[in-house]
Amino acid sequence: MLFNSYDFLLFFPLVVLAYFIIPAKIRYIWILLASYYFYSVWNPKFVFLLISVTVITYLAAIGVERKKKWPLIVGSSVCFLVLFGFKYLNFVSENVNRILSSMEASTTIPYFDIVLPVGISFYTFQAVGYVIDVYRGKISAEKNILRYGLFLSFFPQLVAGPIERSENLLKQLRNIHTINIYKWENIASGFKLMVWGYFEKVVIADRAAILVDTVYNSYQNYGFWEIAIATILFAIQIYCDFDGYTNIARGVAKMMGIELIRNFKQPYFAQNIVDFWKRWHVSLTAWLTDYLYIPLGGSRKGKIRNYINIFIVFFVSGLWHGASWHYIIWGVLHAVYQTVYKVWGVIKEKLSIPTWNKSMKLINCILTFAIVDFAWLFFRANSTSDAIGMIKRMGDFVPKVSIYNLGLSAYDWKILLGSILVLFLVDWCRERKISISETMNRQMMGGSIIVYTLAVLAVVLFGVYGTGYDVGQFIYFQF
Repeated sequence: MLFNSYDFLLFFPLVVLAYFIIPAKIRYIWILLASYYFYSVWNPKFVFLLISVTVITYLAAIGVERKKKWPLIVGSSVCFLVLFGFKYLNFVSENVNRILSSMEASTTIPYFDIVLPVGISFYTFQAVGYVIDVYRGKISAEKNILRYGLFLSFFPQLVAGPIERSENLLKQLRNIHTINIYKWENIASGFKLMVWGYFEKVVIADRAAILVDTVYNSYQNYGFWEIAIATILFAIQIYCDFDGYTNIARGVAKMMGIELIRNFKQPYFAQNIVDFWKRWHVSLTAWLTDYLYIPLGGSRKGKIRNYINIFIVFFVSGLWHGASWHYIIWGVLHAVYQTVYKVWGVIKEKLSIPTWNKSMKLINCILTFAIVDFAWLFFRANSTSDAIGMIKRMGDFVPKVSIYNLGLSAYDWKILLGSILVLFLVDWCRERKISISETMNRQMMGGSIIVYTLAVLAVVLFGVYGTGYDVGQFIYFQF
């Protein structure tokens, strides 16, 4: 079930209304049932996979709490094997067959017709993180399997994150019966988050996607300017798509009195590539840092080992996003960026090169966006060969078509550019820690109400709808 579908707009109010009415002691059971229904709408068969991962890691955590390490190994291995089987088996088979073919071997590995379960990368990582946290003593094993089941299946963040930690979400679910859900502040702030998320998704991301898809799906017809515009718009699209989902998820949870972590912190205001990854997909970055980078040794075992660890982490990050070489290249590019940045830091220190002053912030920001955006080309391309082909096509600086022949009309361009300006202003306010609601209320009575009423109208009037419109799946559903 998609957040931007009519089904969800009916499902969500009914679930929350019942949540407010039913006895506090069974709230978690109601949300668990709602979460499984939410997931089953996509494909009922994969509910059993979710249940299996839940039961296995539930038992593993209980075993780990008894000071035994083997349940951690077994539970984590099963999760990763499940993820491998559904997401990476055919990728491995394809690459092994290429090697065998190059060796003129007659043997081939069969290709399996496998459907990738929505959200499998998110809930398997969340499950493994929980078992490791129990092993490390950060949290006690959850004895109520239904409550633990809700932790893994909580519908707002089930299929596209954020990847929640047991220290945050599970602790709240353990006390869900004590949460004061009748707080107007929670409902109001949750509603604001949802409205902003829908604005990002249906007004900006889905509109930008029209041009991006037009160019990327037939890049042979275009040159530098068209591909550059499409790639810049993809950077906006993926940010608004993913941050939009996260904000809707946080808003839904907030209305029920539950706080989910922020997954994005104005990433395109980053001053360098390290800063970017402190702002982009925060929950995945934190997961890889705590459960992979630090156990590998982090930066504690010398610079060379540190660089190797960075490459391993970003290789895994690329592979996590998709079973394809263009995702891996995207991850490796970011590893190169990180390594070059760290090496440059060492050179600056040794040569006593002064740090740029504050007036260079804009240049830092633009340079960081430029290298991030170049990497996005590999991420969005349909294949590695397409990405290389697009880079070659960018050597042609002669415009091929009018900007209005790339899928968007003049009317759409006005809406898109105006919406991107709104996005920039909102992120700029957040970057400077300016509360838009408080500022508007100081300027006029009920100012924030006017702002969010206008936002609702913008979603309704300027969202990408109409005849032939296919509800845009959130990009990160495929991961």
